Amino acid sequence: MSNNAPIGVFDSGMGGISVVRQIRHDMPYENVIFYGDSAHAPYGLKTVEEIQGYCFNIADRLLDMGAKALVVACNTATSACITQMRERYDVPVIGMEPALKLACDRGEGKSQHVIVAATPLTLRERKFARLMSRFQDSHTIEKQPCPDLVTIVENGKLDDRDLVMRTLHGYFDKYDLAHVDSVVLGCTHFIFYRSYFRQFMPDNVAIVDGNEGTVRHLGVVLESLGKLAPQPEDEDDGSQSAPSHGFELGHVTLMNSSPDKNALDLERALLETPLH
Repeated sequence: MSNNAPIGVFDSGMGGISVVRQIRHDMPYENVIFYGDSAHAPYGLKTVEEIQGYCFNIADRLLDMGAKALVVACNTATSACITQMRERYDVPVIGMEPALKLACDRGEGKSQHVIVAATPLTLRERKFARLMSRFQDSHTIEKQPCPDLVTIVENGKLDDRDLVMRTLHGYFDKYDLAHVDSVVLGCTHFIFYRSYFRQFMPDNVAIVDGNEGTVRHLGVVLESLGKLAPQPEDEDDGSQSAPSHGFELGHVTLMNSSPDKNALDLERALLETPLH
């Protein structure tokens, strides 16, 4: 398999575009195929068996297109089937998990009060329970399902500030935010709301997500296998916005399962526009 083979990225809908953006920023010479399964979104309200079926079908398709690695850019899908996918496929399979460790480590040994915002399924799966058990003896961790934040992205309503802020009030007004240290954005859809969260939360609340760490791990895995795309040897970092001489920036191919012809237009818009 060529080192120029694409990285296959998929999500239950549009949220995984935030991971593609991070790949494009940190690993600009990599080709990427993104598949958004908007026809079945949101995964957070589906059964584990349904999600596994969707994910296997998408992964098979991406591998048929020559993917050298798979990124499950969805916390819910990761919770439901990352173990089965790693057993099933012989390429690296990289998953997501809420950045709870990152949030707790911010306290540098002091107890932290953390709210994890995610889909209902992510928060009720055993994978998250195991993650939470590592920190809950020393920290206060609260789970907040936010399914409507997925729907707003999928419906192309991110620019509706009033709708978004009403939704955030509905989820977070019950908390004494003056005594909260961090909110973890535990769904890739939620990255698109980062500035909304920043406006809504008081200054003492940090907004934390796991996209950067996931893409860093992807790079380490590909490098260990000798599968990184060719790039200049004198590259200072992985965030160039223009190609060095003789090297082409990677290409992003967008796909979506929705019969709505506007789905791909929305993916393109999310790929190119500033995060809210």
